[in-house]
Amino acid sequence: MLKPGDKAPLFCGTNQYGEKICLKDFKQQKVALYFYPKDGTPTCTVQACNLRDHYAPLKKKGYEVIGVSADTVKQHEKFSAKHQLPFSLIADTDLTIVQAYGVWTEKQMFGNKYMGIARTTFIIEKGIIREIIRKPVSKAHAEEILQLNK
Repeated sequence: MLKPGDKAPLFCGTNQYGEKICLKDFKQQKVALYFYPKDGTPTCTVQACNLRDHYAPLKKKGYEVIGVSADTVKQHEKFSAKHQLPFSLIADTDLTIVQAYGVWTEKQMFGNKYMGIARTTFIIEKGIIREIIRKPVSKAHAEEILQLNK
């Protein structure tokens, strides 16, 4: 399990615009790498919109926001357009990134167990994991990230 101080696993993936996004391209920025279960679900939408609404203050503090889920590029494109998201959403359909970060985990709903993405955010700076927010508060997630700078 990854912890603060660990080297962040490198990755490249395709965002909602068909662009290749690689962690190494953000060496000079802080990255808020957030993993979420699924585009369009109520909680994921609240989280994405909270990050959208506070994107300017996050950028001012030096953060680049990158979302990752197992949805397709097309699903990300639709979700991003519908909610006017100003940041990249990476399609990790083969689960490479979610597994590298240890967020592909067993979950349970209504007594049924299944595998899914644990909502988690990694704050990465200069290739090192500085903080991990496990179970972020979706409606106040940007605020949680901004509080880390105080």
